[in-house]
Amino acid sequence: MNNILTPREKEIYMLLIDNYTTKSIANELKISEKTVRNHISNVMQKLGVNGRASAVVELIKLKELSI
Repeated sequence: MNNILTPREKEIYMLLIDNYTTKSIANELKISEKTVRNHISNVMQKLGVNGRASAVVELIKLKELSI
């Protein structure tokens, strides 16, 4: 089950791991906060988890992200 994330989703979750807020991610990537939230929600839905932290844990387990 590799390559769950799109390149943009991975970029957003890497910034979340670096403790960026939704607003700071939006500013960094020059996209709206709503778009950031949509990407985060899409990943949580793909993984079947509730919450950003749970998504990060699952993505690390699946070797999609590393810290």
